Amino acid sequence: MSEVVTYNRDGSIGVITVNYPPVNALSHAVRSGLLAALEQGEQDADAKVLLVVCEGRTFIAGADIREFGKPMQEPGLPSVINRIEDASKPVVAAIHGTALGGGLEVALGCHYRVALASAKVGLPEVKLGLLPGAGGTQRLPRLAGAQKALEMITTGDFVAAGEALALGILDAVEDGSDIRAVGLAFAQQIADAGKPVRKVRELTDKIDADKGSDVFERFRAGLQQKARGLFAPFKCLDAVEAAFNLPFFDGLKRERELFMECMASPQRAGLIHAFFAEREASKVKGLAKDTPVRDVRSVGIIGAGTMGGGIAMNFANVGIPVILLEVKQDALDKGLAIIRRNYENSAKKGKLTQAQVEERMALITPSLAYEDFSQVDLVIEAVFENMAIKKEIFARLDEVCKPGAILASNTSTLDIDEIASATTRPQDVVGMHFFSPANVMKLLENVRGSQTSDEVKATVMAVAKKIRKVGVLVGNCYGFVGNRMLHQRGAEAMALVNEGATPQQVDKVLTDLGYPMGQFAMSDLAGIDVGYRIREERRKAGENVPASWMDKLAEQGRLGQKTQAGVYKYEEGSRKPIPDPEVEQLIAAFRQEQGITPREITDQEILERCMYVMINEGAKILEEGIADRSLDIDVVWIFGYGFPAYRGGPMFWADQIGLDSILDTVKRFHDTLGGEQWKPAALLEQLVREGRKFGDL
Repeated sequence: MSEVVTYNRDGSIGVITVNYPPVNALSHAVRSGLLAALEQGEQDADAKVLLVVCEGRTFIAGADIREFGKPMQEPGLPSVINRIEDASKPVVAAIHGTALGGGLEVALGCHYRVALASAKVGLPEVKLGLLPGAGGTQRLPRLAGAQKALEMITTGDFVAAGEALALGILDAVEDGSDIRAVGLAFAQQIADAGKPVRKVRELTDKIDADKGSDVFERFRAGLQQKARGLFAPFKCLDAVEAAFNLPFFDGLKRERELFMECMASPQRAGLIHAFFAEREASKVKGLAKDTPVRDVRSVGIIGAGTMGGGIAMNFANVGIPVILLEVKQDALDKGLAIIRRNYENSAKKGKLTQAQVEERMALITPSLAYEDFSQVDLVIEAVFENMAIKKEIFARLDEVCKPGAILASNTSTLDIDEIASATTRPQDVVGMHFFSPANVMKLLENVRGSQTSDEVKATVMAVAKKIRKVGVLVGNCYGFVGNRMLHQRGAEAMALVNEGATPQQVDKVLTDLGYPMGQFAMSDLAGIDVGYRIREERRKAGENVPASWMDKLAEQGRLGQKTQAGVYKYEEGSRKPIPDPEVEQLIAAFRQEQGITPREITDQEILERCMYVMINEGAKILEEGIADRSLDIDVVWIFGYGFPAYRGGPMFWADQIGLDSILDTVKRFHDTLGGEQWKPAALLEQLVREGRKFGDL
């Protein structure tokens, strides 16, 4: 008997208890233990019903990530689940916390399922480039029907217990917190009623109802839009369809074949890397685990614009009070109205109740006075990119904020040390770079200044987790990690258009790679004026930033989606970019002014110039210690800029392409185009020389 799975009897109920912290993952010991405990329960003549229940905070939450990449030891999960389903006595799964992946598949192999009202269930394997490989694609549709099974399996989204009950995935949902007591009570009801073994594989009502319908054709057409470029969602669909077209055990074989196809896909490697990189990024290199973390119970935010309002929502969403400051009442009123509208829209979609809308709005206190920040634990400045204004603000914060308050800037490019120099407490100053829209985007790029204390670093990383962001700690330089690389890509995209490409050609190459939008569509979304202000700041600082046709767009008031005209034009209520002949003429006139004769540019050149310039810059960022690990860069780009997670992030992608090939191309562009951006990074050259990858660092 495995020590992580035990068997004992409580009256007439045989209790199989899994206790494998922290999440009762399906390790070899758990799988073996389940089989051994099941045998013991079947042989226990006084046990009428068997109950599977877990200790700790959750039911089985999926596979054991400690076994990822290792050969599977027998018994495999499919055989364990089939054995549970074939048990001679009714088996009940009692679910609390989450039943995810293999955990839900175990529950589906049981004959009855009861859950706490707070529980959630799901099959998230698609997020790792896989499909449920232990019968999930065959059993779930027998309980929930084709449409809902397809939705759950192709998105990997969780379902709350109440909905799972309505769908037929669960048999009962109970309030309370004692899952063992709830499970025992439900199992006793099964025993008292003399209910039989009920195998999910033998349930056919929902299979028969959906047979011959067009549900799979419709869903496949929808996936072409939603899952463009992805491999696993389509294999998930094929597996679920097999549940309707094949006998159960043939369906299991088909599921296994499709599972192995996913295992062999390069996308799986990228998604697995992204999965582990996200978790690793939270562990800051050189920061001791026992570093004290300051309590952040109240927050001040300066600026009620799009960014400031979005940041405020993040804190209100988790119950942290916010004081939102503006210099004028009308700006404050406008900002609060936008926040309310965002919450009301969520309520209309059923994501919030009206009571929750009011609770969150009540947590945001408007203010016109810096003195109201005297007792807050954290202040985040979110005004536009102007160093003089930011320094003025931080000098004021230094006067009014209590000792120990963290003073953070949401700057996307500017020097944190220079901002900190306006205060007498540079150890408490840090960058907290949110991404727009701040209430939606998951990345929080925390920026350490040269004097930022370890305590402050640890605190802002903890805050990221608290507000459900993916926090990455990076060093201080122009643009930090994300925008420093983005600006190189943006400059190259501009150069390509100047030389003869069209904005839509450049954007298509990037979306074909897997980005949700291209460089120019992204500029329109962010606002043409944002980049224009940044360029103007750099020019004021004495940098040689050449004029561009994008400057002309800003000067003409074509600011992107918000004005329905930028690089592209937009129809009322639509975000779809439409090529605009006026912009084509503007670009042609700019080329003529600059004496440029346009040439034909291939998609391959666009791909190499836009992406390899980023890789070269990423290597320089690693050299300089701005990012501690290549995975930090990958996480920044996946969660902040829409780099396709199935490609693992730009540095992981570069390793897959081959650094020797990338270096050769970088050298060629340095010879033909010139420019500091194409000077090969010393680290890139070193890795190629040593036959190593970014992932080896």
